[in-house]
Amino acid sequence: MQLHSFFNSSTSYRVRIALALKGLDYDYRAVNIRAGDHHATRYVEQVNPSAAVPALQDGDFTLGQSLAIIDYLDARYPEPRLIPAEPALRARVLELSSLIACDMHPLNNLRVLGYLQTVLMVSPEQKGAWYMHWVHEGMKGVERILERHGSGAWCFGDAPTLADCCLIPQMANAQRMGCDLAGYPRSVAVYEHALTHPAFEAAKPQKQPDFVAA
Repeated sequence: MQLHSFFNSSTSYRVRIALALKGLDYDYRAVNIRAGDHHATRYVEQVNPSAAVPALQDGDFTLGQSLAIIDYLDARYPEPRLIPAEPALRARVLELSSLIACDMHPLNNLRVLGYLQTVLMVSPEQKGAWYMHWVHEGMKGVERILERHGSGAWCFGDAPTLADCCLIPQMANAQRMGCDLAGYPRSVAVYEHALTHPAFEAAKPQKQPDFVAA
């Protein structure tokens, strides 16, 4: 199994967490998205037609998009299960995961921030304000869901799920970008608990072979 990943990509981070939770070994294939390696013809044609990370290769099967990859891993390697089978809990996990992956992340990923700065010519201060605005808009929703429906040390219960795989990278990126997360105590508690787990520790950006200090 091979994972095409970039150390600071939160989508790659999600999949690294899932692989670590399942105890699956893989070859790490670094794709430097800052240098544009994800747009290389060979990568797009042979690995990921979306020209993005992550991409998982499992034998002859290749798949992009982090949520699809984690769903595949759950079906192919079901223990521990990250997307619950019970309908109501499954829906709740997917609700929170989708809020992060579909509402928050797309507004603040590297290509959007790059477009704001290089094409629309916004200032670094304006780019930072954009980032923080959308983080706080999304985190307010995350916090409300966890307050109403969360339980246990993790987002939903006593074991990590897809929701935790999505939340922890989002929180790490928000911290790195200087966002004040004090207003989201339930989310912070889950984040701090996750960082004590070996799988989440192993998946950190700083632990990856292509890590470069900013």
